[in-house]
Amino acid sequence: QVQLVESGGGLVNTGDSLRLSCAASTSTFNRYDMAWFRQAPGKEREFVAAILNDRLGTGTAYSDDVKGRFTISRDNAKSTAYLIMNSLQVDDTAVYYCAADRLGNPGRWRQYNSNPRSYEYWGQGTQVTVSS
Repeated sequence: QVQLVESGGGLVNTGDSLRLSCAASTSTFNRYDMAWFRQAPGKEREFVAAILNDRLGTGTAYSDDVKGRFTISRDNAKSTAYLIMNSLQVDDTAVYYCAADRLGNPGRWRQYNSNPRSYEYWGQGTQVTVSS
């Protein structure tokens, strides 16, 4: 069982930046593939970014909506994943969720990393609100 705790959300203005953190309660964090999803009111949960676990190599993936503005990273020594969000827009307003699982191999990760059903472990979410 892995517990995930997100932090770093808040109320910001258009164009501002935020860094979200996701702390994991596992000593084998480096074995887990990590991802961020978000859910706005009245909308389905959508993929934001994913990062491959270090044991399988290096790899990141982003949705088209955030590519070039958001960066996902991980610090295995701290068992923490991050999402750095720059140039925030009103449409980025949502609850942001961290997710973790072991997708098995790089091929499966490339195919399934953006599917929320690929992840067993989820955090409680952190609210990000971008005001115009």
